[in-house]
Amino acid sequence: MSALTLHYDGRCPFCVASMRRLHDWDTARQLAFVDMRQPGFDPAPLGADLEALNRELHGLTAEGEVLVGIDCMLRAYTLARRGWMVWPLRVRALRPALSHAYRWFARHRYAISRRLGLRLPLRCEDGVCSVGNPFMK
Repeated sequence: MSALTLHYDGRCPFCVASMRRLHDWDTARQLAFVDMRQPGFDPAPLGADLEALNRELHGLTAEGEVLVGIDCMLRAYTLARRGWMVWPLRVRALRPALSHAYRWFARHRYAISRRLGLRLPLRCEDGVCSVGNPFMK
């Protein structure tokens, strides 16, 4: 079982790129990834609804603890051995401002993805294309 399961927005190009990067960095396979946009996804184990998951990244630890927003990001990057990249999240005095900035970013993630020129990966088979698994190269 993974130490942390991340529930991400599989329709968000920035989110998909971020999860793929975390997946690639996670050589110890401490992280698992669940696309909350997949048919049949049930948010109940997280104690949240899809609207809440759409507002902020949610993660579920192996112990059953739900982490949200910057707490989830901090744990994910730490498990992927990239905690140094998010060190400001550890500074108690900065956390309120960073949490606010994170929520603003999450609200505007689709527009930010467009501005950055990010697109979802497509997989094509027999002339039919669809969004593919972001963790396949």
